[in-house]
Amino acid sequence: MRTTSETPHATDPGPDKDHDSGGGRLRRIARSPLGWMLAGLAGVGLVSGLTATGPGPVPVLGAAAAVAVYAWVMRRAAGRSVPEIARSGAGREALLGGAIGLGFVLVSALLITAFGGYSFSWAGDGVLSVVATAVMVQAGAAVTEELMFRGLALQALERLWGSRAALLITSLFFGVAHLGAEGASAWSALAIAVEAGVLLGAAFLWRRSIWFVVGLHFVWNTTVELLGIPVSGHTSDGLFTADVHGSDLLTGGAFGLEASVVPVLLGVALAVPMLVLARRSGRFTTRRRANR
Repeated sequence: MRTTSETPHATDPGPDKDHDSGGGRLRRIARSPLGWMLAGLAGVGLVSGLTATGPGPVPVLGAAAAVAVYAWVMRRAAGRSVPEIARSGAGREALLGGAIGLGFVLVSALLITAFGGYSFSWAGDGVLSVVATAVMVQAGAAVTEELMFRGLALQALERLWGSRAALLITSLFFGVAHLGAEGASAWSALAIAVEAGVLLGAAFLWRRSIWFVVGLHFVWNTTVELLGIPVSGHTSDGLFTADVHGSDLLTGGAFGLEASVVPVLLGVALAVPMLVLARRSGRFTTRRRANR
């Protein structure tokens, strides 16, 4: 313990060096996977919270701002490039993901309808306004959620423990994040964790493109909304009105299609080959490789 009579020695770090040491510790924390993950989640989450339910194009503008925040955090805090949000090939990746998302939802809805779970009727007026609103809201949601769960959380946890653990943890948290929705239950959270968390995580590990998973997520949610089915418990105006019949296990009940067993099974059927392709292409990181 230093007394007031002591004089600085050559080995005394002094106030400037103490400051540098503290700054160095902060930089090391920020550059750690958990550090830049938390910083990114805070930034993108703030943008999402301010813009997600805004009028007109506000959610899309919020999505653009979220991408800018993500890029800044990754470059400045994580000290890495961001090929996953590269503009080159973004349209192609989004279209490919969107095609898979469209097929996933339509096949799920057709199977549920064939088993007597859904019936549809045309909703009526306001086609352009209904479509525009759905597109704006779901584009903002898809971009911000994918940046947070696949761009930040999955990649940070993958650096620490490998792809398998990162996929499992982010999938569970994705399910838990939907527990606050209307009609949510333990089953709906598990269903979302499997069909969305695992599928979207597998899609990212396969393509390593945020735009691919954004396209899949966006078209999935938009199609469900336009069919008049609740999207994760949220009911909005659609082009159709969906009448629900039969058991909640088949139809998803008040939570919507995503709590049906049908898309859960289809989601697994899609995720497995994606994970196989990710492993074969060397994009699947083991814990041993992650810790090198």
